[in-house]
Amino acid sequence: MVITLSTIIETKRKEVQQAKVEVPLDELKGTIDASLAPRNFFGAVVNGHTKSSTSVIAEVKRKSPSAGVIREDFDPVAIAKAYEKAGAVAISCLTDVEFFGGNLAFIKEIKAAVSLPVLRKDFIIDDYQIWESRAAGADAVLFIAEALSEGQLVDYLILSQSLGMTALVESHDMGNLLTAQQYAKFPHAGYNLLGINNRNLATMETDLNHTMRMIDVVEDCSVVVSESGIKTPEDLDKLRRHGVHIVLVGESLMREKDPGQALATLIRMNPS
Repeated sequence: MVITLSTIIETKRKEVQQAKVEVPLDELKGTIDASLAPRNFFGAVVNGHTKSSTSVIAEVKRKSPSAGVIREDFDPVAIAKAYEKAGAVAISCLTDVEFFGGNLAFIKEIKAAVSLPVLRKDFIIDDYQIWESRAAGADAVLFIAEALSEGQLVDYLILSQSLGMTALVESHDMGNLLTAQQYAKFPHAGYNLLGINNRNLATMETDLNHTMRMIDVVEDCSVVVSESGIKTPEDLDKLRRHGVHIVLVGESLMREKDPGQALATLIRMNPS
């Protein structure tokens, strides 16, 4: 059976309800250390490249519904440290337990070991999860346009910014990208990134050319992140020719014996 976005969201709703019982929202808010401001994820990725190079957000991921277990010897901290050494500008960390083998605790563990900002990559469908992300030390959160109403997206952007976190608003469909673009600078500029997911979440198929088909409707390519299906330096070249200088890469790195070396190889054509 193909595990689709709707399957994951159904499970996520149950998980969130259980989390609210275990740690009520007011209690959760009390665990946030206001003295520890989030790192600037937006600035790191938007300003982390030149006109002829690419900012890479490197992902820590044990498994996925489409690929199964990607890495048996999974050490998220060691992998994040290797990514930092190899030239990543930020880390993406899967925290979904059921389908991706992640854990929210990985965020703090990774941040204690690296100086890079960290994205919590999960399926956010409730404002509780945004507070949860901030309490866990996340510097950025992922919002999947296909999983949210426009009203939810607006509310979540306001909340995430009020907590000092960058939002990566991911879309696969053209209509959702156009909706997300309306809020690229909402409620303030310098916080929101537009992700184009090359993976169709209904079929789980990946096509790098999807970014090229979608990019023409984007007004500001400097905030675009191409996600999924990126494997080679030539892929980065191709995206740069279309004005895309930020990518999120996970599976192709995690499959290699040395993910850090794989990242170094991927970006070897980046000018120093």
